[in-house]
Amino acid sequence: MNVRRIAICLGGALALAVCGVTMAQSSASVKKSTKAAPSAAALSLAPATPEQLEAAARVYVGRSDCEFGQHVTVTPHPDHAGYFTVTLASKTWVVKPVLSSTGALRMEDVRGQALYLQIADKSMLMNTALGYRVADNCVHPKHREAMATHQRESIGIAAN
Repeated sequence: MNVRRIAICLGGALALAVCGVTMAQSSASVKKSTKAAPSAAALSLAPATPEQLEAAARVYVGRSDCEFGQHVTVTPHPDHAGYFTVTLASKTWVVKPVLSSTGALRMEDVRGQALYLQIADKSMLMNTALGYRVADNCVHPKHREAMATHQRESIGIAAN
């Protein structure tokens, strides 16, 4: 009877080992299939339109400090005029600037996953795929200049 138990235990151990190897191989193939999309340099981007170049001239390039100690950096795309890269921590998106009828500047991710919205006194980064803000209250030095100008201008209400 002891021999039989030993055989069953060894068989079970062998089965677990085979399952472990199979799971490790499956995990490796999943990791390979979920790798990040091609790099920004590998993207095929359409030449910028005149409207896009006009919008690009209004983009606040550089670092914007956001709430919760985050910061977003916007840089011109090195290979495609009129496009930019938006970086938050280790994530980078290639974006196309678009002027809206409200005066906001939309920087739309060319893969449709993110949107960096620049308004008069702040910017925010949205995850458009999941529908939430990734970074909010992002303030660039040009935002600070605009806010300082607005604070000096009176709208007719006296402070107490």
